[in-house]
Amino acid sequence: MVRVRFAPSPTGYLHVGNARTALFNYLFAKKQKGAFVLRIEDTDIERSNVEYETGIIEDLKWIGLEWNEGPDIGGPYAPYRQSERLEVYREYARRLLDNGLAYRCWCTKEELEARRQKAKTDGKSQGYDNRCRNLSKSEIDDYISSGRKPAIRFRVPEKKIFVNDLIRGTVAFDTSLQPDFVIMKSDGIPTFHFAVVIDDLLMHITHVIRGEDHLSNTPKHLLIYEALDERPPEFAHMSMTLGPDRSRLSKRHGATSVRQYREEGYLPEAFFNYIALLGWGSTSNQEIFTKEQLIDEFSLERCNKSSAIFDPKKLLWLNGLYLRKADPRRLAELALPFLRQSGLIGENPDMGFIAKLVALEQEKLQTLRDTPERIGFFLKEKICYEGPQLEKFRKPEVLKHLAKIAQEFRNTDPFSSERIESVVRSFCEQNNLKTADVFHPLRFATTGVTKGPGLFILLEILGKKVVLERIGAFLEAAGGEF
Repeated sequence: MVRVRFAPSPTGYLHVGNARTALFNYLFAKKQKGAFVLRIEDTDIERSNVEYETGIIEDLKWIGLEWNEGPDIGGPYAPYRQSERLEVYREYARRLLDNGLAYRCWCTKEELEARRQKAKTDGKSQGYDNRCRNLSKSEIDDYISSGRKPAIRFRVPEKKIFVNDLIRGTVAFDTSLQPDFVIMKSDGIPTFHFAVVIDDLLMHITHVIRGEDHLSNTPKHLLIYEALDERPPEFAHMSMTLGPDRSRLSKRHGATSVRQYREEGYLPEAFFNYIALLGWGSTSNQEIFTKEQLIDEFSLERCNKSSAIFDPKKLLWLNGLYLRKADPRRLAELALPFLRQSGLIGENPDMGFIAKLVALEQEKLQTLRDTPERIGFFLKEKICYEGPQLEKFRKPEVLKHLAKIAQEFRNTDPFSSERIESVVRSFCEQNNLKTADVFHPLRFATTGVTKGPGLFILLEILGKKVVLERIGAFLEAAGGEF
């Protein structure tokens, strides 16, 4: 059975590029009816944080990913945190030591740095010089008696390594250029290269799908598999995720974490759809997919070798499409945090009313963060009239017309959009006024803004009492009489 894994480090929130890696693993596993495993690589003790682990899990769930095994749900190969598997790594390191495939390195950081600087000055390779590979027993005894704690280095054989990559084809490496590398640090913590191999081996991972920045690490991993006399998984190295200027995606391009897009009010299904298209394409050049369609269509063969360009503007456009198709009741629920943050609603709002408001402006939303601006005037207790628009409408004839319209509204029943429109248009005809001369100030007086949904439907939703109160408040602010 196909088994894949996503193994993030909890040293920050989930990056867009890592989310794409997780998604491709998920799609591949689902397509192959296999298992998707979540593993936490938290051996960087100083930088790892439980808050980030929790955040990564939350963000993956928000995107719409589910896993068959992981730190939160367990599984047959638990534990799924590397920090809880340290003795496993130490046992495998001892096995390599006993077989002469690894050795203890007694060099201190200071000694390594001094030799690196000298090699740099001499124009030589700055990698490890394999100094501890063939120490005599007396030299080792001296190090032990001095109290030094050794790291463990893998003894790299000189040979050609061929990586048969499922996306990039066969890639050759010459290990004669690779110095012996550390697999266990002097504090007993494994390096990434060692822990990832042992975990993939023991968790029976069949396919490793990861970013192309790991391609150069793969020879090391294959050498460890060979030393343990174990069959390696198949490898597929995805293209990098770059910004619109083709540089590595960073903060200068805007939001780079999934958490930021959640907080900006993007829909998870829009995000899922968009990142699935980064570096992958369907046979029909289709762009809008359901999750089920993406699972059915996905294949590693259609992953591009060239870099994927993350375009925030296209994601925003796609999010707008999804917002326009969504159920207003669901959008109302998702918009609650933004409405509360803006002070527009309390703890127990009328969700039916909010859904009605959202539906009214749904076509114009780009993200849910737009909701307070779009429907806020419906929910405010008082409207603040200010700026150049107030001065524009602070004219005697405008105030006079609004006062008369208010008188008409007092006798308007039912206060429906159709009846309101008839009253206002009749008023314009009887007074030889252009509709714009009445519509615009009436909108500003009742909402405090100059753009929004249809005037008559918004007046109906506000209701007669609120409309009359707001026209009165505007006249008072503008110096008119009511």
